[in-house]
Amino acid sequence: MIEHEVIYWSDETLLNVSNFMAEPNPGIYEDSHSVIKYGFTWTVNSEQLGEKVVFSIENIQLSVEFNPLLSWIRMSEFNEDLLKHEQGHFDLAEIIKRQHQKIFENEFYNKHFPTRGQNDAQRKQFAKEDSGKMISSEIEKLNLYLNKKRDEYDEETEYGKNISEQKKYDEIFNKLRE
Repeated sequence: MIEHEVIYWSDETLLNVSNFMAEPNPGIYEDSHSVIKYGFTWTVNSEQLGEKVVFSIENIQLSVEFNPLLSWIRMSEFNEDLLKHEQGHFDLAEIIKRQHQKIFENEFYNKHFPTRGQNDAQRKQFAKEDSGKMISSEIEKLNLYLNKKRDEYDEETEYGKNISEQKKYDEIFNKLRE
């Protein structure tokens, strides 16, 4: 894997122009484009519960991932406001992640799910596979929600050109680093 293939959101991470490594798409009217997705890690445990073998999911860690290799800025239009607008996409994803962490915990924690398999090794493998699919399904929904909120952000701020609307968002985003 290429070093810095993704940049994970942290309160110390601010994007800079060199993080936008893809070539701009000439067919798109936007001056920039950020590819941001959610990733996750988790722990799965399987156990015998009466006659059945079940698994439980714990320690789901959601992450916000910026992909430099797919993100771009049209350099002819580059300015600090445009970069700040793109940082806003990254920050918005973090806000949504924090809001949804509890939903993931409520959906999966302290519950038992049936597993498949003929022996312990198979059951452990299927528990890992099935739990990953279950969480991935919720991550897909979260990514769709993020895309909707990103579109709203772009519309309301007119892609960062409406300074007063952008400033309202910037104030919200600044609270992430307090």
